[in-house]
Amino acid sequence: MLNDTIAAISTALSEGAISIIRVSGDDAIEIVNQCCSIDLTKSPSHTIRYATFQDPHTHEILDEVLISVFKAPKTYTREDLVEINCHGGVYITRKILSILLACGARLANPGEFTQRAFLNGRIDLTQAEAVNDMIRANSSTNAKMAISGIRGSVKKLLDPLIEDLLNIIAVIEVNIDYPEYDDVEMLTNERVLPMSLSWLNQINEILKKSESGQLLKAGIKTAIVGKPNVGKSSLLNALLEEDKAIVSDIAGTTRDLVEGHIQLGQIHLNLIDTAGIRDTLDTVEKIGIERSKKAIEEAELVIVVLDATSEIDEQDQLLLDMTADKKRIIVYNKSDLAEKEGLSISAAKGELDDLIHEIESYYEQELISIQNPILNNERQIGCLMKARNSMNAAIESLENGIELDMVTIDLQDAYTQLKEILGEVSRDDLLDTLFSNFCLGK
Repeated sequence: MLNDTIAAISTALSEGAISIIRVSGDDAIEIVNQCCSIDLTKSPSHTIRYATFQDPHTHEILDEVLISVFKAPKTYTREDLVEINCHGGVYITRKILSILLACGARLANPGEFTQRAFLNGRIDLTQAEAVNDMIRANSSTNAKMAISGIRGSVKKLLDPLIEDLLNIIAVIEVNIDYPEYDDVEMLTNERVLPMSLSWLNQINEILKKSESGQLLKAGIKTAIVGKPNVGKSSLLNALLEEDKAIVSDIAGTTRDLVEGHIQLGQIHLNLIDTAGIRDTLDTVEKIGIERSKKAIEEAELVIVVLDATSEIDEQDQLLLDMTADKKRIIVYNKSDLAEKEGLSISAAKGELDDLIHEIESYYEQELISIQNPILNNERQIGCLMKARNSMNAAIESLENGIELDMVTIDLQDAYTQLKEILGEVSRDDLLDTLFSNFCLGK
C-alpha cells in the first residue's frame, strides 16, 4: 500500500486556533493542488504559502489556509508531504479531509506516517517507538527518554554489541574454514570464550539500567501503609495537593484502596492509600485490609507511616515485619504534635520536604542510569533478554566442549534478536500491532 497517498488530521479533533491535515505520497502535491488557489507544483520544497482551500467540484471556498510543501526525500516519510494549516473548527477540519479523500487520497491508518518513515529507511524501529513515547510522555523523565530514543540512542547503544557479536562469529567461522589453531580448545579458551563473556557482561549492564529506566518511566507503585488514624489519607492528600481521600478521626474510615499520581522532580509515583491494617470484626473493613496486604506485596516502594505521638505497638510492629523485605521508607507523622527521632513530617500541615528528599535520594542511581542510552520499552528489553539467553547457551556449549560450528547457531540467534530490536529483522504482525497503537495523523 506504500504506493498510494494517505491523508489524516494530525492535531486533536476539537475546537482550537489551528488544525493540521497531513498528506503524504507520490500524489500528495497534485491532490492538494486541486483544492487550493495557488499552483503548488511550482512551490520549492520546505516552504509555506497562503492560499484559499476550495471544493474542486463545486468551487466553494471553505477556508483560508497556510500550506507547507515538503518534497522527497527530505521529509518525515521520505515521500512528498503536504501539511494544511486551517482554522481549528471540527466541521471545517473534517470537511477539508473529506475533500482530499474525494480527490484521491486514502485515510491513513493509525501510525501510518511513522510506519512509512520506518519502512522507507528514515528511522529505525526504536526511533519510531520513541516518537509514540514522546506523544504519550507525561513527565520530564519520559520526555527526556523519548527524545533520546528519537535521536537514535538505542541504535548507538546496540551497534557496538552487534559488531562484537559478528567478530565472535567471524573468529569461529574463519577458523573452521582456515584453521589457525590445531588445538580447538585453545581457540575456545583464549579467544572465543573471553569475547563471549565480555559481551554477556555488557548485555547484563544494559538490562540492569534499562529495567531501572522502565521503573521510572511507568511510575513507581507506592503503597502508603500504617495502622488506622496515623494520617495515611492526610499524607496522600498532601502529596497530591487535593482532597482525594476522606480524612476522619474515626478509625477504619478508609476501607478500599485510594489511588493517585504525582510527579516529584523526575520521579513519578503511583500512590495507593491503603486501609489501616488491624484486627476487626467489620466484614467490609476486612476486605479492605486484605486488599491492602495485596497492595503491599505488589508495591515497588512502601511508605510506612507511624504516629509520632505514640510508641510503636503490636500493630506497628506487624507492619514493620510485613514490609521488612520491601523497599521502604519509615516516616513519623504528626511532627507538629510530638518530636520523634527519625524521618518526621506533618501531613496535616503539608510539611513533607524531608520525605520528598528521601524518596528522590532512594532513586538517585536510577536517575543517573537514564542519563545514558538505555532500551525504551518491554519489547526491546524482551529481545535483549532473548539475546542474552542465546549467548548463555553458547557459553555453556563452549565450556562443555561442543563443536564450534554448533555454537554459532546460538550466536546467530543472539544476533537476530539484536537486529529485531532495531526492526532490521521484523515480522509484519509485529509492525501492524506496534503502529496501531499510534494516534491518527502520526
